[in-house]
Amino acid sequence: MQGKRTVWLLTALVVALASTLIGVFVFLNNQPLQTRGPQALVAIAPMEPDPQKWEVNFPHQFDSWLRTQEMARTPYGGSEPVQKLDADPRLRTLFAGNAFATDYKEDRGHYWALTDVMQTGRNPTAGACMSCKSADNPRLWAELTPARFYAAPFSELKALVEQPVACANCHEPSTMKLIVTNPALREALAAQGKDPDKLSRQEMRSVVCANCHVEYYFEGDGKYLTFPWTNGTRIEEIEQYYEDFKVNGQPFKDWTHAISGAPMLKMQHPEYELFSAESTHYKAGVACADCHMPYQREGAVKYSSHFVASPLKYAEQACGACHTDVSYVVERVAKIQKQVNDTMSRSEDALVAAIQAITDTAKLPAFDAGALDEARLLHRKAQLRWDFIAAENSMGFHNPEEALRILADAIDYARQAELKARLAEQGNRAAALK
Repeated sequence: MQGKRTVWLLTALVVALASTLIGVFVFLNNQPLQTRGPQALVAIAPMEPDPQKWEVNFPHQFDSWLRTQEMARTPYGGSEPVQKLDADPRLRTLFAGNAFATDYKEDRGHYWALTDVMQTGRNPTAGACMSCKSADNPRLWAELTPARFYAAPFSELKALVEQPVACANCHEPSTMKLIVTNPALREALAAQGKDPDKLSRQEMRSVVCANCHVEYYFEGDGKYLTFPWTNGTRIEEIEQYYEDFKVNGQPFKDWTHAISGAPMLKMQHPEYELFSAESTHYKAGVACADCHMPYQREGAVKYSSHFVASPLKYAEQACGACHTDVSYVVERVAKIQKQVNDTMSRSEDALVAAIQAITDTAKLPAFDAGALDEARLLHRKAQLRWDFIAAENSMGFHNPEEALRILADAIDYARQAELKARLAEQGNRAAALK
C-alpha cells in the first residue's frame, strides 16, 4: 500500500512539473517579441542614424565598428586612401573623359564612407551619390521619398546627413533583425520575384551587403538609383540590360570615351553579383558576414564583429571557422589574387592597345567608318568586363573562376577591337577579307 502511495505521489509530482513547464512555455510564447530574451537597456528610435545611441545596448558591436576607421594595406587593396591613378597610370587612359580619370582612391571602411564622398575629387552633383554613404539615408528616404532624395542636388543633401554607414543601414532597432533599407535593392529583388522581407537569416547576411556593394546606375533626369538586375546578376545579363535600355534610340552609356569615342559603361563595385554567381563559397551556403563579420568571444559574450574589412586582417577568426589549416588558406588566397591581378594587368594592356589602334585609324584621312564603330563597340564590351573585376573589391577571390573567365573575355574583346580598328584602315580591311 505504501508503495502504491509513493508511485501515486511521484506521478502527481511529474504531472505538476510538466504542467508548470508547459504553462511557462505558453506564457513566453505569447509575450510580445520585444519582451522576450535579453532586454535592451535603452529604447532606440526607428531609423536612428547615430551609432552611439546603439552603443549602450550593443557595446561590443559598436567598438568593433569603430575599428573600421583603421587604415592598413592588404596585398591588393586595404583601406588606405591610395590614389590608384598614380599606382597604375594606365587608368587615366582607360577612364579618359570620366571623372574617375581625375580621382580614383582606394575605398576606406564604413567609418569613412561619408567623409570620403564629401572629399572626393570627382565632384558628385546628384543626391543619389549619397545613397550608400550614410546611416541618415533610411530616415531621409522615408521623409523625402526615394525619388525626391535621388533628384536632390548633392549639395542639398550634404546639409541633411551627419552619420556614416552604421547600424541603421542594416538593422531594425527594436528587434535587431537584418533588413533591406535601400529602396533600389528592394525594387531589384521584387523584379526578380523575391520578397526582401521573407528571406532567411542566412540569406540576409549577404543581402544586406547588397544595399551598397553592387553595380548600379542613375536613371533619367531624376537620377533614380537603379540596379540593372532585371535579366539577372551575371555580367552578360547586366550587359544585356544596358543594351536593351535605350536612350534616344541608343543603348545606355555612362560617358563617351574621350580618346576612342566609344560609348562606355562604368561599373561600380559588384561584390554581391560576383560572389553570388555560383561561387564555391556561395554554393556552400557561406554568407558575406561569415567571412567579413566573423563571430567573436569576449568572456561569456559571443557577437558578430562589425569590423568589416578584408578577412586577411583576421584570418584565424574568418577562415578558421571552417578551415583547419588557416595558413594554407591564406597562401591559396595570395596565389589566387596574384593570378587575377596578373590577368587584369594583361587586360589593361590589351585595352590600351585597342584605344591606341582606334585613335590611330581615326586620324587617317580615309578609313572604314563602319568598321571603326564596330571597334568602338568591342572596346565598350572589353572594358565593361575588365572594370567589373577591377571595381570589385576582392581581387577576384569572391569568385576566382568567374573573375578569370570575365577577364579572359575582356582580353579577347580588346584584341578584337584592336584588330577591327587596324582593318578599318582603307586597303588593310579589304586585303584581310580576300
